Amino acid sequence: MIVNEMTGGEAIARMIKAFGSGPMFGMGGFQLLPFYDAAKRLGLNHHLINDERSGIFAADAYAKACGRVGLVDATLGPGATNLVTGLVEALNAGTPIVAIVGDTHRDHSWKNMTQESRQIDILRPCCKELIRIESARRIPELMRRAYAVATSGRPGPVVVDVPEDVAHATYPYDETEFQVDENYGAAPSMRCRASRDGVEAAAAMIAQAKRPMILAGGGIHLSRAANTLTDFARSLNIPVAHTLTGKGSIPCIDPLSAGLFGRYDRIANALIAESDLLLVVGCKLGEIATKRYTIPGAGKRVIHVDIMAEEIGRTLQPDLALWGDARSTLEDIYAVLASERHSIKSRQAGYAAEIPQRMAKWSEEVAGRLTSEEIPISMARLVTEINRALPSDGYLIADGGFAAHWGGLLFDTKQAGRHFIPDRGFASIGYGLPGAIGVALAAPGKAVLSLTGDGGFNMVLGELETARRLNLTFTMIVVNNAASGYVKALQHLVYGPGSYHASDLSETNYAAAAQALGCNGIRVEDPADLAQALAKSLTLSGPTVLDVVVTRDPAKMLPGVDNRAVKIKKGDRVA
Repeated sequence: MIVNEMTGGEAIARMIKAFGSGPMFGMGGFQLLPFYDAAKRLGLNHHLINDERSGIFAADAYAKACGRVGLVDATLGPGATNLVTGLVEALNAGTPIVAIVGDTHRDHSWKNMTQESRQIDILRPCCKELIRIESARRIPELMRRAYAVATSGRPGPVVVDVPEDVAHATYPYDETEFQVDENYGAAPSMRCRASRDGVEAAAAMIAQAKRPMILAGGGIHLSRAANTLTDFARSLNIPVAHTLTGKGSIPCIDPLSAGLFGRYDRIANALIAESDLLLVVGCKLGEIATKRYTIPGAGKRVIHVDIMAEEIGRTLQPDLALWGDARSTLEDIYAVLASERHSIKSRQAGYAAEIPQRMAKWSEEVAGRLTSEEIPISMARLVTEINRALPSDGYLIADGGFAAHWGGLLFDTKQAGRHFIPDRGFASIGYGLPGAIGVALAAPGKAVLSLTGDGGFNMVLGELETARRLNLTFTMIVVNNAASGYVKALQHLVYGPGSYHASDLSETNYAAAAQALGCNGIRVEDPADLAQALAKSLTLSGPTVLDVVVTRDPAKMLPGVDNRAVKIKKGDRVA
């Protein structure tokens, strides 16, 4: 037995190191100084961020890209409250995060200490669990608890609230107290299986269906089930459509991929309408995926697989509910179908052949938009060039709203897995740049592109300094339309031309701004220059801003590339 007298802050740092954790982002304060001192001495991969919201966004993107726990710290008061948006993103998206937050000295709490607030009450509903450490002695135990909660079941963020006196206090720890189960360093740390009866019932329904279809959500990636789902679909000739977060559940270029479904789609919504069985896996069936709860239509037979029992039945009542891990449940259904796989695949061959035919027809019909020569540049042309430029193992991060929807509709992953990373848990803008930081750290050496609007980029421009300081290489593609594009487009759609308020931005050269901050900057105004600019950006070292001047026409801003008419009824959410 070896006893080590150390501060509570050092004990936290030692626990983080024991889990083999990745990069941590934070902005320090007095409360957590002992933690910062230990982080330096222990060699933790800890980085100063310029805004705590960016810090938790970077941690979130890191965790989404590699599955390991994302780490962030913040001082009390404004540091803690700046985490709120990112915590809700992680909570809704199922991202494993541990956030260390300093708090007031307990001997002086509620005497108007500097920056004091009811931060526990503010943060508690924004996380999967909030753990308040009241005793330095219990730090190893409670840090193990934080990692276990963050990575098990449906993953999520855990806040560890550390009073100043606990962080600064010393305690004689036994070295055995810092032993951990490293499985809890990544999600999913544990898997559960659906009931055998349910699995057999699902297999029977699939075997009997004539036009079955899989609807894949972000839970596929939380379960690391993309390869399993791809094999499952191919072995049975079942088409797969995906949500924004489910992109990559099967490669988008696979003949069985029906693309995005819901508010925006290519061919998926029509296929859903024609289907006689929907296998919904890891999908919450929220507003966007269901086109405000109109998809799937009434009477559809649905099997719903989810790790969160609370999500099943929230927006529709399935014919069969399977409560379990996505990968394990798919594996079990697959095993039950062993003797019938060949006959099912053969029977579904004609149906499966419709998918690439329909996709080819769609591509032919919209080719004029995808290859548009218009100036300013069309968003459809921009995403087309991204598809051509990004290697199969590269990543595209998409900021909230405008960028995520365009990327979700038109970006094609070339292999199974999470290579499209949007912030759809909360759909906040400002995610693009810190998201690129997180993914660049999670996937060193891989090509990283990030798509953001000029409004979202304005929020976090200062993090270019962070990226440069960390010597990270990625390309920020700024969709420069001198507007809050989504809002302006909605105003145009709902109220007509010229009805714009509080949606215009100043014309800005973001390439020049990047150069002023010591980064690479390339400005593109002609679609003919896009391919070369993207190729060049992928060869440069350090952060690169690709400032793309896109359409200023609000009628062309909303995601979509065809001529489907929008019919608006009172109360409709049209985009």
